[in-house]
Amino acid sequence: MVEHDAFRATREAYDALAPTYAQLFRGELRDRPLDRAILAAFAEVVGEGGGGQVADLGCGPGHVTAHLAGLGLAVFGVDASPAMVGLAREAHPGLRFEVGSMAALDIADGVLGGVLSRWSVIHTPPPELPAVLAEFHRVLAPGGHLLIGFWANDDPSHPAQVFDHAVAPAYRWSPDRLAALLRASGLAEAARMVREPRPTDRRQFQEVHLLARKACEGAV
Repeated sequence: MVEHDAFRATREAYDALAPTYAQLFRGELRDRPLDRAILAAFAEVVGEGGGGQVADLGCGPGHVTAHLAGLGLAVFGVDASPAMVGLAREAHPGLRFEVGSMAALDIADGVLGGVLSRWSVIHTPPPELPAVLAEFHRVLAPGGHLLIGFWANDDPSHPAQVFDHAVAPAYRWSPDRLAALLRASGLAEAARMVREPRPTDRRQFQEVHLLARKACEGAV
């Protein structure tokens, strides 16, 4: 299966580069005030919605998971790479980290107050993304929030563009198209942040964060 091969190749590539990746991204939020702001807003709306557990999907070495914990969230991390999960457990022994796939989460239906997917869907082949978003919807409680981050493409006529990522093939998405996929999965866009690239950024792409909400039961 193409999707199985893509998942396996991505997992193995991140396993091989895990120590380098962890070193590269350690402290990344320190110089990203807008990222910290959207993460703080995410933490606040999750709390206003009743709280509950939050899953950081594609958590890597766990630095953002730890940041969310510092904001008061009951958060745990999930990553496809066993090496990444091992580094996360070592760096943050007070938090829970698990190996798993976003396409088949070992999480019960409707139990999470929030899901963070920060640049974790970029390696998902476009035909497989709706199934991943449906999985996010499945595990969220009614009224729960998803914050999803990705790079924007620069050709609105195409929903997704492949680009040469250092680890594995990756995709940039039209923000409107990805928002439409969220709606189709039952997650309504609540807010959007688009940040222009800085001269010092490794990739000169727009960065997008979409905040979406699962409807409450009985809502029209």
